[in-house]
Amino acid sequence: MFKNKNESNIVYKCTVRLLEDADILECEFQPFHRGSYLVDFICDQLKIKEKDYFGLRYVDVSKQRHWLDLGKSVIKQCKDVDPILFSFRVKFYPADPFRLTGNGRIMLYQQLKRDLRHGRLYCSIGEAAALGSLIVQEEIGDYNEAIHIDNYVSSMNLALRQTETHEKKIMELHKKRQPYQDPSVAVDEFMGIARGLETYGIDPHPVKDHRGSQLYIGINYSGISTFISGKRSQHFRWNEVHKINFEGKMFIAHLSYTDASREPKKHTIGFKCSSNVTCRYLWRCAIEQMLFFTLPNSQHAAVVSGGGFFSWGTKFKYTGRTEREILTESINALREQKLTNSSTSKRKASSVPATPSSPQGDLAQIRKLLRNSYIASNDLKNLNLHSGYSSLPRSTMSEPLSNCTMPATDSLNNIVFSQNLGYDVSCNSGVQVPSLEPVSEEARMRASTNFDNINMLNNCSTAEMSKYYLKSEDSILYSSPESTVFNTYDSEGVPPTDSEKRLSAYFQQQQSNNTAVNSCLNTSTTSKSNDNPTSDYQYTNSAKGVRKFHFINAFIPSFVFVVIAMTISAIIVLESDSDLFEQIRNLPEMISLRYQYYQPLKEYIIQKVGRKT
Repeated sequence: MFKNKNESNIVYKCTVRLLEDADILECEFQPFHRGSYLVDFICDQLKIKEKDYFGLRYVDVSKQRHWLDLGKSVIKQCKDVDPILFSFRVKFYPADPFRLTGNGRIMLYQQLKRDLRHGRLYCSIGEAAALGSLIVQEEIGDYNEAIHIDNYVSSMNLALRQTETHEKKIMELHKKRQPYQDPSVAVDEFMGIARGLETYGIDPHPVKDHRGSQLYIGINYSGISTFISGKRSQHFRWNEVHKINFEGKMFIAHLSYTDASREPKKHTIGFKCSSNVTCRYLWRCAIEQMLFFTLPNSQHAAVVSGGGFFSWGTKFKYTGRTEREILTESINALREQKLTNSSTSKRKASSVPATPSSPQGDLAQIRKLLRNSYIASNDLKNLNLHSGYSSLPRSTMSEPLSNCTMPATDSLNNIVFSQNLGYDVSCNSGVQVPSLEPVSEEARMRASTNFDNINMLNNCSTAEMSKYYLKSEDSILYSSPESTVFNTYDSEGVPPTDSEKRLSAYFQQQQSNNTAVNSCLNTSTTSKSNDNPTSDYQYTNSAKGVRKFHFINAFIPSFVFVVIAMTISAIIVLESDSDLFEQIRNLPEMISLRYQYYQPLKEYIIQKVGRKT
């Protein structure tokens, strides 16, 4: 939000390698730009609609690969990288590659070709030959005996280990293909074969199991898989993975599944990575893949903490949309398109006529008649000039015109309004006023205030209460207590009229009533305060006795107690040979704690104590 003055002037340059190594794109960004800015810019340049499936990868100074975080600043992630070089890659392989359209599908095809060349898309010799023949068909077209002679595919990089036998098999399949095929047909066949392979969308991470055997972990849309010699040995689906975290070099997956006897079981499996940084990168890749393919929307993505207590933790917040959001948006777009197409084919709907719930014509006629009568009446004009209510009742335009007399709950202003105009408020009147109660905040406030005052006046004497009542004739004719008293001549020397004199007398009476009410209220309040003179003193003493809560004073003892308890428990579990703690000692977290922290710390303390003695 708040940027440095010089920050807006600094421009950084970076190079982005596309899926074809020869294709390079130069980009510029500023210090406040986040990772999503670069991804959106590149996808806009390549005209890719499905931006959420792609990402940027870079290598830091320690030769460790990273995915560019979309929610963090670009320069803060690559501050030690010089020159800044990114690789545009497919980050999330969709379960159905045909969901991508246009250039997005072409980029996925190029990514799969790259995976085949680098050995990530591992498959059998026959499958590799079929994929290679489709690449040849897409790049050079139909087989031609005059042009394609000898070993014409030897110059093409089609696989990681490309032998002559493999090349001959590719040429044989290329010759058998039907001529005059569009290149897009070969692309679709290639992706159809690739998505059926076990290594589709897999980026292998080298790890070791509890026995020390070398294997690879792969993560894609379906879950977590382990591979030994290119073959999948284990597969854990996302609905079976309960939690993923890491402890130092240990990558740990907590599983919850149902066995053959349909009994729920829990299992924890751990793998050892080459370094802490590599383990953290593997954990982050697994978390991103799981959230993208399993969350209903990105709003449900909470901050995930993967590290344990002794690895100081790593927090991750998912940024961007999930696959379910993308699919929902595309489905809604297709529905809207169908609705618009169907609506244009139909005839236009006619205008909606007025319904009985909205009497527009009657109300317009009544308002016009009332407005004309309002202008003609001088008494009504003077009354409205000093009235606190609106002369026309507010309406929600949802009630029909009433044929009966106004109820007693209507305000006195409506009664005065009807009598000054000369209308009859009974059912036999020729013009009926809608029985709509005026909506006025002032009226509501006065009603609530009067209700409280009436409760207080119950303690007053009968003599004082008698002064509060008004004459029925004055209260019906005038309902506004805020007008000015007209008991003198006006500026032109014209004596006041009878209505003005009656209005003046009414206001004088109203003023005296207000004085009596206020005196009664003051008397009741004073009596209540005198009944309990020591209440304030007792409240002050009780407030002094309450101690002020301090978070630090409550947190530090609890934290120290928890640390001491965990340390003693860990020493008991690790040093004890009891079979009771055998299962706990074999957990990957406890193994990592023993060999990475506990054992070195124990040897260090013994060494120091031995020197002193």
